[in-house]
Amino acid sequence: MNALVVARRDFASYVMGWYGTLITAGILFVQGLLFQAWVLGREESRYSHEVLEDFFYLHGGFVMVAAVLLTMRSFAEERTDGTYVLLQTSTIRDGSIVAGKWLAAMAMLTVLTVISVYMPLLIFVHGKVSVAHLVVGYAGSLGLASVTASIGIFGSSLFRSQLVAGIFSGILVVAFLTTWMLSEVLEPPFAGMAAYMALFQQHFIPFYEGRVELGGVVYYVSLTWLFLLLTTRVLASRRWE
Repeated sequence: MNALVVARRDFASYVMGWYGTLITAGILFVQGLLFQAWVLGREESRYSHEVLEDFFYLHGGFVMVAAVLLTMRSFAEERTDGTYVLLQTSTIRDGSIVAGKWLAAMAMLTVLTVISVYMPLLIFVHGKVSVAHLVVGYAGSLGLASVTASIGIFGSSLFRSQLVAGIFSGILVVAFLTTWMLSEVLEPPFAGMAAYMALFQQHFIPFYEGRVELGGVVYYVSLTWLFLLLTTRVLASRRWE
């Protein structure tokens, strides 16, 4: 219940404040432009499912950017506003605080995802796609959002500066995105390990193609849990400073 209290407080700050609204509107605006120009604007004829896959390719990238931008303020802003001490001295457990901030970020990213549904629905004007493909692709996007949000919250717990926290989190996300490149040059078994760690290439592609793979679900859940656990450890260590 304490996690829900924190989540409600942070989500209200996203919705009622200018920052969350600006990030959501900006992401949707740029994504809409690229969707029109790069996906729908191509001259060559393509199947509807190929158009939908291109949409999810775009949406997956934008939802990760949004996650980093939204969560880089999670704890850094608390320090700036002077409310971090209140969190440290409250009766709410560190794990509940971290879970609440993650839930608030995921709620905001879910709102962004729901609003973006008008883009794939445009495909129905001249084509037809499976509703199951649409649901699976969005589920994969939320998996990306979950991991990226947990990384962003972790970065925000380490630094007082929101900008530094955002840069650090962005570097971590890029590192997980590009590990598949290492698999091309490493020898087994390290090549397989590097390929498995790839945030997008290895695990998201099946989702945006409309396929649910258990390995991808386990990967996203495990990585989210890992970074939330690390954030909890950071908060616990800060109580003794």
